[in-house]
Amino acid sequence: MKLDFLDFEQPIAELEAKIDELRHLEGNQDMDLIQEISALEQKSQALTESIFKNLTDWQISQLARHPQRPYMLDYIKAIFTEFTELHGDRALADDAAIVGGLARIDGHAVMVIGQQKGRDTKEKIRRNFGMPRPEGYRKALRLMKMAERFNLPILTFIDTPGAYPGIDAEERGQSEAIARNLIEMAELKTPIICTVIGEGGSGGALAIGVGDVTMMMQYSTYSVISPEGCASILWKSAANASDAAAALGVTAPRLKSLGLIDEIINEPLGGAHRAHQQAADNLKQALIAQLNHFSTFELDQLVSRRYDRYMAYGNFEHA
Repeated sequence: MKLDFLDFEQPIAELEAKIDELRHLEGNQDMDLIQEISALEQKSQALTESIFKNLTDWQISQLARHPQRPYMLDYIKAIFTEFTELHGDRALADDAAIVGGLARIDGHAVMVIGQQKGRDTKEKIRRNFGMPRPEGYRKALRLMKMAERFNLPILTFIDTPGAYPGIDAEERGQSEAIARNLIEMAELKTPIICTVIGEGGSGGALAIGVGDVTMMMQYSTYSVISPEGCASILWKSAANASDAAAALGVTAPRLKSLGLIDEIINEPLGGAHRAHQQAADNLKQALIAQLNHFSTFELDQLVSRRYDRYMAYGNFEHA
């Protein structure tokens, strides 16, 4: 797969182009360029390590949206077996922006639910760019209730710029659907493990984000609003998105330092899009560890712990 490089990765892109050129020459002209190629590969790796050691919040926001980043269905294919997708909310329609179904991981039967973006234009439109409508959140809730009935742990994968803000979605009760999921997830008597794999945008993310543990991939983001949206409100210009990203504190290390997430899952050097399988292996290890951990809890104890966890998120004083 030919990599798409972001603006701040251009020095790496130039080195990789030189390496590709030498490989092409070596193949066509029977030239021995192994040493030159090896030297450039080492230089490219060192440069990548140098750049990725000091990423800004805005650069991480760009990585979270990288078009080659693994999506929910990529992780399902790489991590789970016996996946059976379930469709529809039993009321209106099947929202393709939310994917869910039964699956197995390391011997555990689970329910997996998450937002799905599209790769090409046709699929992006079908998946509504990963922005669910109310029927998507109601489908997710239907599957969560099913998981509770059959004592199946729920694994959610968050990757959305936000809930769809269209008129039709609002007319069908978008905010009610999100709020309903928050209430129901807080009380579900089964383990819920939430992972942000890309963008975690606003209520659209929260609607499948209430659980017993919240993990984030290293270069994912989680925020109440996009940096561009925040900049448009505060500075009347999306050009200040980098300032907004820094002010919002959207990155995994920042959110972990605030106690809002529990674990950061490392990504391959250069981001998950450079090595899908390695990113999936890291995620799989973390999911199995959490499943084994929560399998020891009594269900009432689990719900009580979940409530206490969210009550500890902040403090307030009566005026």
